Amino acid sequence: MEYDVVIVGAGPAGLSAAIRLKQLCNETDKQLSICVVEKGAEVGSHILSGNVFEARALDELFPDWREMGEDGPPLNTEVKEDKFTVLLGEKSSFTVPSAILGLIKQIDNHGNHIISLSQLCRWLGQKAEELEIEIYPGFSASEVLYSEDGGVMGIATADMGINKDGTPKGTFARGMEIKGRQVLFAEGARGSCSEEVMAKFDLRVEADPQTYGLGVKEIWEIPEEKCQPGLVMHTYGWPLQKSFNDKVYGGAFLYHMAPDKVLCGFVVGLDYENPYLSPYNTFQTWKHHPEVAKHLEGGECISYGARVLNEGGFYSIPKLTFPGGALVGCSAGFLNAFKIKGTHTAMKSGMIAAESVFTLLTDEGAPQTVYDHVWIEGSEEPAINGSAPTVECTEYQEGIDDSWITTELKEVRNFHGGFKRGALLGFLNAGLISLITKGKESWAFRNTKKDSEKTKPASECEEIVYPKPDGVLSFDLLTNLTRSGTNHEDQPSHLRVKPELADTPHGESFPMFAGPEQRFCPAKVYEYTDGSEANGVPQLVINSQNCVHCKCCSIKMPKEYINWTVPEGGGGPQYELM
Repeated sequence: MEYDVVIVGAGPAGLSAAIRLKQLCNETDKQLSICVVEKGAEVGSHILSGNVFEARALDELFPDWREMGEDGPPLNTEVKEDKFTVLLGEKSSFTVPSAILGLIKQIDNHGNHIISLSQLCRWLGQKAEELEIEIYPGFSASEVLYSEDGGVMGIATADMGINKDGTPKGTFARGMEIKGRQVLFAEGARGSCSEEVMAKFDLRVEADPQTYGLGVKEIWEIPEEKCQPGLVMHTYGWPLQKSFNDKVYGGAFLYHMAPDKVLCGFVVGLDYENPYLSPYNTFQTWKHHPEVAKHLEGGECISYGARVLNEGGFYSIPKLTFPGGALVGCSAGFLNAFKIKGTHTAMKSGMIAAESVFTLLTDEGAPQTVYDHVWIEGSEEPAINGSAPTVECTEYQEGIDDSWITTELKEVRNFHGGFKRGALLGFLNAGLISLITKGKESWAFRNTKKDSEKTKPASECEEIVYPKPDGVLSFDLLTNLTRSGTNHEDQPSHLRVKPELADTPHGESFPMFAGPEQRFCPAKVYEYTDGSEANGVPQLVINSQNCVHCKCCSIKMPKEYINWTVPEGGGGPQYELM
């Protein structure tokens, strides 16, 4: 299948790119064929985010969205109250006065909306289909296709209907090659195809190593009379940080969404040192603090999920273009960690990519597809293969550099790095950035190591013992996992130990780091045996059917020994409100 533009991922960036491209075609009476490939069973089913939404990019994409009425986007809960609370211990807390909080513009949420990003993406998907854009949910982009000149010419989707042992089922279907004159990768943080092209074209050569956070989230349904629609609450401190000298980066969120939902979660920076830390159990413990529990009591947890997010910011953004395509949205890393927002920047990057690619492909001198007739043995008619010289859309990089995305991210470029010097310096640094320097500071907090390289040996760390879940406010992991709707039917594992690192799990990860994958994975994918079947050496067990596609294992494993590849299309979590 051949298109002018192929977009990998139906998230906010990919859908915004597709919609903006079609808008430009309609405005100029020009034609470009557009295809969006999405590995989730439907648009939105793999989307997870906080999410307090800033509508800046939506205002540009659909200036009339506020007049759409019932056909408008699902932005039904405007922020009415901002709270930032420091949890000083199991019982005590301190809430920053609103007068002080209001001075820091980056965390002022008034005018924003509490939303379900998966629902917003469904709405964007509907708008794309109304514009007659082709969207193929349930198809995983498993391979990047390269042309003879070395550039990207498309993607191949994964084969379907394969047994766990690798033999074909009766439902076997071969994957498809989907070619495009330009290919936009909008897979979200740590996308497998995006990582491949970054490595092939050395796009990170001038960027800091990306650093990530793992977000673990639940949705609660509470009595409507208890709901405070528009309340946005963020917390810092217990149980993750024990003092203001603690260098563990992370915090929690709790949002009330009309008419009866509480969205809550915990984000832990994956540059943490202690291999005994469990982001999931930290989250479960946090819910028992009186300042948190009072929002959940009498309610019911109805959904659970997890996803990594880019936290490196401005210094970690790679080169965005390469022959034949570009990186958009979280594939590139446009999250504003200070604001705790990335959807608006992701959408805007997709729109800029669309405008740049449109100019490139509709220019009179644009490379045109050359078609060849190829005879296939046994066929009466020749097959038609088409290819075009791959070109690099350099205008996209220029568009990002000149946009409000870069202005916004450059201003807060030193935010995350400050917290790696301790919480006290982190907060002082954040205050200076927001109130005084506004991005003009002379200092720079750069990152030189991958998150996997920052884990300390277990012998240098204190073991963390978490309280057992009570089944009311906190839950064991497998119970919560059922709320994600995760399913991978009988199929080969998409989580594979890299052959050259085959000895790392039992030779290094377990004996040196106490098997941290058992604790950081939010889906209980990784376990170790007791060693009784391997001469006393514990062996790694991979429960790939549990995977919620958070991508954490590809980041935090010692030596990054796991190769995260896509499963069959349609597998994984089935998020409705995340």
